Amino acid sequence: MAFAITQTCCTDASCVSVCPVNCIHPTPDEPAFGTTDLLYIDPDTCIDCGACADACPVDAIFPAGELTGPLRAYEEINAEYYAGRDVLAEVSAAPNFHRWSPPSFARVLPSDFAPLDVAVVGTGPAGMYAVEDLLLHTNARVTLIDRLPVAGGLIRYGVAPDHPSTKKIGETFARFHDHPRLRLRLGVTAGPDLADRHDAVIYAVGATEPRRLGIPGEDLPGSWPAATVVGWYNGHPEVTPPDLSTERVVVVGAGNVALDIARILTADPDAPSSTSIAPDALARLRSSKVREVVLLARRGPETAAYTRPELLALAARGGLVVEEDARVAEAIDGAAPGEKAAWLRGVPRERVDWSSPPSAEGRRIVLRFHSAPVAFEGDTEVRAVRTSDGAEIPAGRVIRAAGFRGAPVPGLPFDDEAGIVPNTAGRVPGRPGVYVAGWIKRGPSGGIGANKACARETVGSLLEDAVAGRLPVRRKAKLFGRA
Repeated sequence: MAFAITQTCCTDASCVSVCPVNCIHPTPDEPAFGTTDLLYIDPDTCIDCGACADACPVDAIFPAGELTGPLRAYEEINAEYYAGRDVLAEVSAAPNFHRWSPPSFARVLPSDFAPLDVAVVGTGPAGMYAVEDLLLHTNARVTLIDRLPVAGGLIRYGVAPDHPSTKKIGETFARFHDHPRLRLRLGVTAGPDLADRHDAVIYAVGATEPRRLGIPGEDLPGSWPAATVVGWYNGHPEVTPPDLSTERVVVVGAGNVALDIARILTADPDAPSSTSIAPDALARLRSSKVREVVLLARRGPETAAYTRPELLALAARGGLVVEEDARVAEAIDGAAPGEKAAWLRGVPRERVDWSSPPSAEGRRIVLRFHSAPVAFEGDTEVRAVRTSDGAEIPAGRVIRAAGFRGAPVPGLPFDDEAGIVPNTAGRVPGRPGVYVAGWIKRGPSGGIGANKACARETVGSLLEDAVAGRLPVRRKAKLFGRA
């Protein structure tokens, strides 16, 4: 019985390194790595050893024959990836083995390499992958800093509470908090003298600012950035609870964050109680008046921003409808098997009368394609959304889930257009010994696992500079009581 990778895959490739027959693809050295929604197990090559399931940090891998409910589709999804692919032509003479890449030793540290004192700012995935790399592969001493009183970053405050398997990777990261060479400092803001007290500093502070829409009414009361809602249901200490006293909410965007928000706002009021949802959020959801959430997707179903696993989970729950028009119907009905638009086959379609209030029977999500907002209407607060196709959708609240961007880091250069700290392989120009990793380095792209390769590149640059003598000499006493 072959194994299969399912919805919560974080794509950090922990499974790839333990597979004895190289049957999980794409691997980190293949061009497709980082572009797929998840990694895939070749059912014809898998020898059912289960090593991948043991190594998976998010419990995403199961025997294919034991999958049930919405996860049952992943047996076929894994197999689909290999249908007709060139990777099958790479099989060597041994029937159960793919060719391995030649060994590569990208880092070579001198035997007398002195321990470094490194500060890592940010306890999200990028910061923790950097910490893991430094503690497991070098003799560095690490000071891990976060301005919030609880560690976790994106894992703690960005992953939906009804995705407990995804959040489980936080347990993998947390095991390093007690490492003898790590000093954890929470509720602390990194000061400008941080670089003076360490051999090197890695900023992994993420992309915390909402991307602006630039339309009239964007800042009306009742218009919220997605981070406010996501932070609220995850218990972020700096977020003000949103008011849910409206029947219809419009979410601008159709990426995974937008789907998460829509799913939480329309969930059975008792269903989230078994998750890690914040108690205040659970209480407010139980008294919420929201009956309908409208997702505005500016593109068509063939190029929608959400991933297949997130859409499958939402469709399987029920309550999802697609607002039908000729273009949408043509895209869905004409899509070849496996194409993005084909994922919506089986989802009910409906021509919505926006002049009518949401139905009082149940809660639902309406997916509206080819529709971008051009203005939020209202005098003292949001009352409606005007769209690019001429519709006016009455709504008492709007959530802007159009993406994120980084915020300037005090003392570092900043590319305002890209929303990142300019860097070369993680090195910050003009600041020897200062590095960046994660979304503040490359922009808000890629899931949790994408940060592993990103952090490894940054740590590699740091070590290369240390070996070459390019790190600055510190002027102040080191932490850990060392001169």
